[in-house]
Amino acid sequence: MKIKNAKFLTSAPTIKECPDLNLPEFALIGRSNVGKSSFINSLVNIKGLAKTSNTPGKTKLINLFNVNDSFVFADLPGYGFAKVSGKTQNLWQKNLENYLLNRTCIVSLIHFVDSRHELQNNDVQMAEWINFNKLPCFVIASKVDQISKSQINNVCKNFEKQLNLEVLPFSKSNSFYNMKILDKIEEIITA
Repeated sequence: MKIKNAKFLTSAPTIKECPDLNLPEFALIGRSNVGKSSFINSLVNIKGLAKTSNTPGKTKLINLFNVNDSFVFADLPGYGFAKVSGKTQNLWQKNLENYLLNRTCIVSLIHFVDSRHELQNNDVQMAEWINFNKLPCFVIASKVDQISKSQINNVCKNFEKQLNLEVLPFSKSNSFYNMKILDKIEEIITA
């Protein structure tokens, strides 16, 4: 699959405000600052399309992006550390669960984990929740440019064992990994 165009569509606080776009949707989930927005920018090759930040918790809304007029990325607020109140985090969690369970156009979740670190408890809990709810999902091991090339394969295999989900490596600074990810997305939307 080749990306020809991509555009930001809208931001919405809850599923109710999200338009029905009649396109297959990929919901991007993961810890705050794991690289979901950088993933979108790199994959579609448009710098700054999705807003990135070094501060955890900057994504507060559901951000929808149309890619090739053939599918949508939904960039969701991250879980884990964010400089927001417990009340706000609980609201995000409730909205996230509602979105993932009730948004009918979702064809797959893309669960992001940081390749530089061991899995966090909330990464494992999210994978268990995904598996329990039988939601289609694959995992992106982000930031592989920050570990040695010899570690990448082992890290991905280790994550696959722990999460019981397929894991693909990704680096925003090396487009080498993009083709395999795009092939996976195409396989899902044409199935």
